[in-house]
Amino acid sequence: MQGTARRATGDKVFDTFIYLFMAIIAIVTLYPFLNVLAISFNDSVDTVRGGLTIYPREFTLKNYETIFGFDGLLVGFKNSVIRTVVGTAIGVLSASMMAYTLSRPDFQARRWMSVVFALTMYFTGGLIPGFLLMKNLGMIGTFSVYIIPAILSVWNVFVVRSYIDGLPYALQESAKIDGANDWTIFWKVILPLCQPVLATIALFIAVGHWNSWFDTYLFNNRSPENTTLQYELMKVLLSTQTGSNYRDPNAQQAIASVSPESIKMAITIVVTVPILLVYPFLQKYFVKGMTLGAVKS
Repeated sequence: MQGTARRATGDKVFDTFIYLFMAIIAIVTLYPFLNVLAISFNDSVDTVRGGLTIYPREFTLKNYETIFGFDGLLVGFKNSVIRTVVGTAIGVLSASMMAYTLSRPDFQARRWMSVVFALTMYFTGGLIPGFLLMKNLGMIGTFSVYIIPAILSVWNVFVVRSYIDGLPYALQESAKIDGANDWTIFWKVILPLCQPVLATIALFIAVGHWNSWFDTYLFNNRSPENTTLQYELMKVLLSTQTGSNYRDPNAQQAIASVSPESIKMAITIVVTVPILLVYPFLQKYFVKGMTLGAVKS
């Protein structure tokens, strides 16, 4: 009885330690985000004093009103959403199709194609040749410059192919025996089994499209109808930091009344929240990917 009581006491102490440790980890993880959120909702003049923790001392929406008062922000938001959705869908589909092809043992050219693909990860043409290529293809000033160059990522192809290689090949053979062709096997067998890895690369691709602004600066800086949210927010941030004149007189007055630190934190929240809203829907696939293969029959 005494041994059982000691074990019960030890278990309680251990559980208490684990709970305290996880609580500390949660606080350390959430504090930076809560601090950014507090600064974004705090008055700019009061923010300069410092000392803000996880809640604003003087609550205000002026920082967000300043951001959304700039020209082109709504157009940029619409283009960023369309770019992220379309680019992610095409990127996932192309990566999975190429990965399935390279994973097939009966594909004779898979070795040298894998080598050629791998070389593109170490050697690139550079910025100027890339710009000249986009110009010769007539993609400067068009929305397609966001989608077509990013159709296929070699890294994502190798990630998906490694996952497919871990699946039993007997599943494909049994499907062939039942009369399924390669296209049916890909859609009906491979894709459903690859949901965890596809969700992973989908998040990577979506974050890349959502956060991208440099390609807008290079290819569409003179095409306001094709601007993106990140590029417009970058211009807002530069305007507040340098005090440069903005075309909109109302925007000039708004810039003078806020601090760059408050605008920076508000921009951080604006660009982060959409990704945080999407992640919970993909989390279960990450869990499946982590536990796959942990139990073998």
